[in-house]
Amino acid sequence: MLILTRKLGEGIRVNDDVSIKIVDIRGGQVRLGIDAPRSVPVHREEVYEMIRRQNELAAACAPESLEGLAAMWRQGKSAA
Repeated sequence: MLILTRKLGEGIRVNDDVSIKIVDIRGGQVRLGIDAPRSVPVHREEVYEMIRRQNELAAACAPESLEGLAAMWRQGKSAA
């Protein structure tokens, strides 16, 4: 793990297209400004972990569960 020390207004670069800047420091919190292309997902750690867990659960679904879901989707689509 790379550990850097930055002051208010300073930043770091990740490759050519991601910039992270310290925009505010209050007590024990640091506010970061992140400039990245839309194609680069940027999430808080807890959100990323929730997405990862949901993806794992979805990948573990039994095929018969997906067939029922597809039937419900088709039914809802025809009602619209």
